[in-house]
This record gives sequence, C-alpha cells and structure tokens, in this order.
Amino acid sequence: MNLSDQKCVAQASDASEQPVLTIEAFFDFICPWCLIGKRNLDAAVSRFARSRPDVQVSVQWRSRQLLPWTPLEGMPYQAFYRDRLGSAEAVAARRAQVQQAGRDAGVAFAFDRIQVLPNTAAAHDLVTFAASRGTNVQSAALIDRLLTAYFMEGENIGDYAVLERLGLECGLEREGLVAHLSASSRLADPTGQRVRNANRADAQVSGVPYFVFNAAYSLSGVYSPVAIASAMALAVDK
Repeated sequence: MNLSDQKCVAQASDASEQPVLTIEAFFDFICPWCLIGKRNLDAAVSRFARSRPDVQVSVQWRSRQLLPWTPLEGMPYQAFYRDRLGSAEAVAARRAQVQQAGRDAGVAFAFDRIQVLPNTAAAHDLVTFAASRGTNVQSAALIDRLLTAYFMEGENIGDYAVLERLGLECGLEREGLVAHLSASSRLADPTGQRVRNANRADAQVSGVPYFVFNAAYSLSGVYSPVAIASAMALAVDK
C-alpha cells in the first residue's frame, strides 16, 4: 500500500468514527411555539457546532398534526381561539405570553393578521416532497418559511397556490412542485391519512415542539438554545 492509499484509508476511518447526533424534531405549522422552538434549535445547533466540530449533526423533521380533523378549507382563526380559550381576554393574555417568548427568539408574531386556521396536512406533505427532492437545507428553509408566512404574514398555508409560491421561494423545482401539488389537490383527503398514521406511530409525542436526541434524551416544549445544546452534548457523550 502506497502513501496515498494509506491516507485514504486513514481518512475513511476518521469519517466512520465521527460521532453522529440525530435530532428528531416533531412540529406542526399551527403551533406558534414550534416557530420559536425551531429558531432556538437552529441557534443551538450553531452553538453546538462551535464547541463540538467533530460531531456530525442531522436534524430530521417529523410531522405531528395537532388538529387533523380541521376541514380542508380551514376554519375562522379568531373565532376558533375565542371558543377554545373562553373569551377575548383569555386569547389576548395567551398571545401576549407567546409574543414575549417570540421576541426573545427574534420572532414578531402577528396574530391579528391570521384569518384562517388551516388543515396542515398539505403543508406537511409539501415538506415530505421537499425532503425527497431537495436538500436538508431546503427542507429546513421551507419549514421556517411556512411558519413565518403563517404567523408573521397571515398567509393561508392550507391554500395550494400559497404552498406553490412558498415552495418556489425556497428553491424547489417548479415542474415537479406544480405536478405534486396538482395531484395532491385532486385527492379527497390530501395526505391526511398519512399524517394521522405518523401521529399514531409516535403516540408518545403528545405535544409539539418535541425533540429527541439520538433516541436517548428528549425535550418537550420550548427551551433556550443553551438548554438544547446541553441536551445535544449529553446525547453525544452517552
């Protein structure tokens, strides 16, 4: 074996021995805490990468539809939350809490702009499509874009025209994207059953955001980037 071959073997050995951290991130697009959680996770991954550049981090996004029974055309958003929380005052108090947490994560929620509570099955299916056709970076960017479009711009992310526009913004190939959305829109229940099946398969996940680190540690709810990075370190060193 010559010197060049020895170097290649050494490099391959180093790559195979590189620690791997897999993060499963469960989310839904109608949960404002998921946008905060994603931003905090992004910050935690960057923080962790600086302290542990030897670790390969892989984030796998998992659909968890909170209200799968939502009509495909959606429901009136403001009325839904008044009924759910009991009064306009209760809604205002809850939103103030979320908005404060959002400011800490650099998110400016605009709940007053939201008109429709969407069925998120088609949005989740679009993320699955993006994951099969694009890169991990594109998939993560699409999730962030869908969340910000909904919570900061009041977009109806149950609308296929909106999903197409946002998908194109995130670099998805037009022809494949249009064909996929066209096929999905013709179904009576566009991927809703698939999302419900995923919900049943992960029955231990009762709420989102929910993060699992190397199948060893989990965090339910919103945590700071420092706390998430600490959980990442624990999972790698286990």
